[in-house]
Amino acid sequence: MIKKQKNKEQVVTEETAEPIDPIIEKADAVVEDKIIEIKESEYKRLVAEAAEYKDKHVRLYAEFENTRKRLERDKQEFIKYANESVIVEFLGVLDNLERSVEAAQTKHEDYTAFLKGVEMVMAQTYDMLSKNGVKSIEAKGKMFDPHCHEILMQEETDEIEEGMVIEEFQKGYYLWDRIVRTVKVKVAKKKENHKEGD
Repeated sequence: MIKKQKNKEQVVTEETAEPIDPIIEKADAVVEDKIIEIKESEYKRLVAEAAEYKDKHVRLYAEFENTRKRLERDKQEFIKYANESVIVEFLGVLDNLERSVEAAQTKHEDYTAFLKGVEMVMAQTYDMLSKNGVKSIEAKGKMFDPHCHEILMQEETDEIEEGMVIEEFQKGYYLWDRIVRTVKVKVAKKKENHKEGD
C-alpha cells in the first residue's frame, strides 16, 4: 500500500500474522519491507539518476556491439588478405616463368637457356617458400613415419631394413612446424620365404 503525503512518500506493507514454518519466517525477515520516508525531491533525484545509469548502460552496450562487429569485419578482412605478400612474391615467379616460355618460343633451338631460366625460377620459388616457413620433409633413407609419410607402394627386399623409405613419389612439406602435405613413398618390406609348391 502506498500512502502519499505532501513532499513525502511512504511505502507500507502488511505482514502475515503467523509464518507457516521457521524457514519462511527467516525468508520473511530478510525480504521484510519497511516504511521509508524520503522527500519528493530526493525521490525525483533517484529516479533521474536511475534513468541516467540506464541510458549510459544502453549507450555502452551499443558501443560494445559496434566494436564487436567492427572487430569481426577487421578479422574477415585480415583473413581475406593474409596471403597478400606471398601472392605478390608468386607474381614475381610467374613473371619469370612467362619470360622463360616467351624466350623458348622465340629461340626454339636454345634449350640450354630455357632450362637455365626454369632452374632460376625454381630457385626463386624455393627461396620464397623458405622465407615463408615452408620446408620439405626428408623421407628417402629414413624409417617410415605415419605422421609425415604416406605409403603408395611396398617392395619386398632383404637388402634394406623393413619399414625404410626406398623412394619418394611426391615431396611433402612443413609450414613452420605443421605438416601441410605428406610425402608419398615406397617402403621396404621383408621378403617372404615361399616354399616350393606354394
